[in-house]
Amino acid sequence: MNSAAKPRVLLLTQWFDPEPTFKGLVFARELVRQGFDVEVVTGFPNYPGGKVYAGYKIKLIQRECIDGVQITRLPLYPNHDQSAIKRVLNYASFAASALVYGLFTAKRADVMYAYHPPLTVGVAASLIRWGRRIPLVYDIQDMWPDTLRATGMLHNTRALALVGRVCDWVYKRVDQLVVLSPGFKRMLVQRGVLERKIDVIYNWADESALMAPLGAVPAVFPGSDRFRVVFAGNMGKAQALDAVLDAAAILQARGSRASLVMLGGGVEVSRLKNRALEMKLGNVVFLPPVPMSEVGTVLAAADVLLVHLRKDPLFEITIPSKTQAYMAVGKPLLMAVNGDAADLVRQANCGLTAESENPEALADAVVALEAMPTVELKTMGENASRFYREALGLQVGAAKFAALFESLSHKVRGAK
Repeated sequence: MNSAAKPRVLLLTQWFDPEPTFKGLVFARELVRQGFDVEVVTGFPNYPGGKVYAGYKIKLIQRECIDGVQITRLPLYPNHDQSAIKRVLNYASFAASALVYGLFTAKRADVMYAYHPPLTVGVAASLIRWGRRIPLVYDIQDMWPDTLRATGMLHNTRALALVGRVCDWVYKRVDQLVVLSPGFKRMLVQRGVLERKIDVIYNWADESALMAPLGAVPAVFPGSDRFRVVFAGNMGKAQALDAVLDAAAILQARGSRASLVMLGGGVEVSRLKNRALEMKLGNVVFLPPVPMSEVGTVLAAADVLLVHLRKDPLFEITIPSKTQAYMAVGKPLLMAVNGDAADLVRQANCGLTAESENPEALADAVVALEAMPTVELKTMGENASRFYREALGLQVGAAKFAALFESLSHKVRGAK
């Protein structure tokens, strides 16, 4: 490799555009813009529905080029239902395809990046690293097996222990780990991973979609006479949104002018809607999910944006991805997640925090925000936007990855 040339990067990820993903085309495109030669190795798009997207058909290999990003799609078993066996087949089939391609077909890269989850991608990447002597950066977005246990995806203690042992095996064989929060780093160090082997690089938001949103605010969206608190995203068990409905009941009883807007889908939506009706909550509005290109329109119409997760040790070291999206649009945050996410809001001085799963504390925080002068809320929003640009944005994060890729590509690679 010419010393002046940027490294060739192999990005290994089971999910990629047009599927929803954190580190997809936006990331790859930014690396190309910075001069890297990028090949993405991924599957045929089928997430989250488990059916192959229109315009694609599973075959032995398919190559695309989008904005200078070379994309190689490999066969997998498409499935994302509740069957554990089918889910394992989905993960294992892509890992097998990626392993064969990476060992025997892929053009040699100077550095490899692998996205976790699923763990099977990490196993394949570790074996490719060993076979091709390519330094590996492993990006951990979910802390397995902890996430599997906390979200209820896996309950069997033996299976969870096995997942933990495989994680340890992968961590020992990668060259560098990247995590999304300081808490993730602390946990890995406690589990025996060398501290110097771990970098914290915060996630970024889909800036292009959020900054130039499409669509209009839904007709049922509360008017300007109300104080609009918006929760946007998945409504599952991890979000513990019963506490939000209980807070709405408290606010309604107090005569607050706050309205809670719940935007999105998820397994809990129907039950939450029924419960809101039973509780006769006139201050809660449910909106169906909209494309990411339209989410920014709803967020921009809010007075405050809400993050809420179940009280769990794992979530105390997690920074939900909606945090970055909320900050990017420049609105005050109400962070009802204990730990690292709350610390981030306090550091940015861009909102208030409340204890997770504490309806009274949540209602008190809404009332406090509602009572603030408009200029104070505006300042919080400006703080959020500035903090995002300076500490969390795409260019900031991609520059850190770029420095890591260049550093690793010039080191002598050996087994850890």
